[in-house]
Amino acid sequence: MKATIDHIGIAVADLGDALAFYRDALGLEVEAPEEVASQRVRAHFLRAGDSAIELLEATAEDSPIAKFMAKRGAGMHHVALRVADIVAALAELKTRGVRLIDGTPRPGAHGSLVAFVHPSSAHGVLIELVERREK
Repeated sequence: MKATIDHIGIAVADLGDALAFYRDALGLEVEAPEEVASQRVRAHFLRAGDSAIELLEATAEDSPIAKFMAKRGAGMHHVALRVADIVAALAELKTRGVRLIDGTPRPGAHGSLVAFVHPSSAHGVLIELVERREK
């Protein structure tokens, strides 16, 4: 499976403070926010070369980001790897005995397909696989 870093996801408690740092202090350009209904989250992407930083803001108290924040606070949530064929990547990981959160892809931001690898298989890091469908 060939992959490149697509983005780093960061859970934020205060979007204004986060944007003051990433946009204003670091000078990263913010794309329009996008609601990801399946995750009950609002995603704010900031381009950083060929990759991005994704600021994640919960839109519901029962969203995965809200649960993460309640347990661990703000900070790095996941590393996203871009793959050409997410179905093939998941099949390959299954044959290697990797524990998956998602056995099949689901809709993600920017019209992409996404699936998550369980942190227990990735040395404590939540890995998101991303197949870009549109640019």
